[in-house]
Amino acid sequence: MQSSPPRVLAVIPPMTQLNTPYPSTAYLTGFLRSRGIDAQQVDLALALVLELFAPAGLAQIRSTVQALPELQRTAQTAWFAAEFGTIAAVTPRVIAFLQGRDPTVAHRINTRAFLPEGARFASLDAYVDEDGGDPLAWAFGALGLQDRARHLATLFLNDLADVLRDAVDARFEFVRYAESLAAAQAHFDPLADALAAPPNLVDTTLQRLTLAALEQHAPDVVLLSVPFPGSVYAALRIAQTIKAARPDVVTVLGGGYVNTELRELAEPRLFDFVDYATLDAGERPLLALLEHVAGKRSKTRLVRTFWRDEGQVRYTNFVEPDIPFDDVGTPTWDGLPLDRYLSLLDMLNPMNRLWSDGRWNKLTVAHGCYWKKCSFCDVSLDYISRYEAASAEVLVDRIEAIVRETGQTGFHFVDEAAPPKALKALAEELLRRNVAISWWGNIRFEKTFTPELCQLLADSGCIAISGGLEVASDRLLQLMKKGVSVEQVARVTKAFADAGVLVHAYLMYGFPTQTTQDTVDALEYVRQLFENGCIHSGFFHRFACTVHSPVGMNPADYGVTLQPLPADGRFARNDIAFIDPTPTDHDGLGQGLKKGLYNFMHGIGIDSDIRSWFPVRVPKTTVPRRFVERALSTMR
Repeated sequence: MQSSPPRVLAVIPPMTQLNTPYPSTAYLTGFLRSRGIDAQQVDLALALVLELFAPAGLAQIRSTVQALPELQRTAQTAWFAAEFGTIAAVTPRVIAFLQGRDPTVAHRINTRAFLPEGARFASLDAYVDEDGGDPLAWAFGALGLQDRARHLATLFLNDLADVLRDAVDARFEFVRYAESLAAAQAHFDPLADALAAPPNLVDTTLQRLTLAALEQHAPDVVLLSVPFPGSVYAALRIAQTIKAARPDVVTVLGGGYVNTELRELAEPRLFDFVDYATLDAGERPLLALLEHVAGKRSKTRLVRTFWRDEGQVRYTNFVEPDIPFDDVGTPTWDGLPLDRYLSLLDMLNPMNRLWSDGRWNKLTVAHGCYWKKCSFCDVSLDYISRYEAASAEVLVDRIEAIVRETGQTGFHFVDEAAPPKALKALAEELLRRNVAISWWGNIRFEKTFTPELCQLLADSGCIAISGGLEVASDRLLQLMKKGVSVEQVARVTKAFADAGVLVHAYLMYGFPTQTTQDTVDALEYVRQLFENGCIHSGFFHRFACTVHSPVGMNPADYGVTLQPLPADGRFARNDIAFIDPTPTDHDGLGQGLKKGLYNFMHGIGIDSDIRSWFPVRVPKTTVPRRFVERALSTMR
């Protein structure tokens, strides 16, 4: 125990994003500093990739590739070995280009003779011009020099990542690193086995970076933020390194993964690596925990915190009010190398591009969701259920402070669904103060978004919005409790599109009781939305049931039966399998949905019979051919 305030280091573990810092550490660092606590932050995800692709890292990868037995060599490792000299020469230039430090190398990259091309470049064959012209011309046009080069450079980095996967660590990916070890894993054994295995090149590189961070910041407490299953393994490798080198340092696990998957944690082995795990909004639990570390609070007064006591997992929740959203302070990116992030262009979907291309200041308009009724969502958890909004004045104060600190005016509002009332007030305050920013975020396609409000938001800097259309079926939208109809979605999306805002629709298939007819009709609605200029991009994902959603909590209301979870599971619990008696081939239909959507986004096959996209026999759509057109005719 210590009497002085402990020094805190917040860590972003591999892997999250490479184009911009994941915001959790920025939020916590800003909050802790506002309370007079010495807090620093480090992004070990970015640092790991830059270290592996530095000249010394590439040389180590080469040594690993050369040591592979013949039977373990792949086409990618053979490509790397054969092209290593050129790869070693161009990789620093590619990194500098993607960091924005060497833009003129785009001319060389675009020649297609500068970068050694591995298997990832085969994806370009999908874009071959029928007239034998430039295969990327349709995507970037004649003048898209930087974008074209960024896409090619991203493919090159993906090739290098594949080599790491094939030669060093079969679990390696830029985003979902070792995800299968943690995602909905009822047992800790897979993680325990992986963490007990001899460290590979990725592990030893991460260990070295961890020790450097400890040396630089000399923390008393290290916060490991794990938003996704794909960052759990690396977070625990970091914690393992800290325990070996500095056992006196207190390690704390938190973030979205803990909040959703570890709510019933009973696995004591986790605490071989970390000392504590906290749930939900981190501000209040951290204040309580730091008081405990400083000797000013007993463990019995910790807040929403798991810990181990004599081989058993304890959960302590001394009830104290959460920090009001108005008082959590302004996020800070101080200490993070903002000039070293990689602006990638992986997928040509325009909304997916916003996720990975460019550095966005991430900010929240409100805590939680103002709707919190959707039956597929974790509405029972704090990050959805506890809704609190900040005033427009406070939000714009934060925006101005962040722009001063970072020098960048792009904002991604990371709300589950940004409330229209708060967005209206925010837009008016931005315009009143003449604050020029660009922003995008997620909303519900609700009727409050009138053409006038959409134009106001565009005038304030809104460049893109995304929203859940889910299954485009009024019957299923009602069952989902989305609170919207297909007609309403058409009008709202058209209003945004007419205001010059990019519109992306999140789409779903495989929802309980969804029939083949529902699926065919949903794609027809989507086709008409593209045809009428309502949406610009979309993405279909397969419905997954979670134990915290209304479907998971009340499956009979949705006509499904849940599969039992392992009775002896003591670790993660989130996704749960279910039996839907509706005889629908969701796997076969999913292929058609994704193929049709991909073509619609590129203006291809808009007039085709909707049945032509499916690899299985499907019925004719029941949607009137001019359904969306007629819905739009009633707009004001």
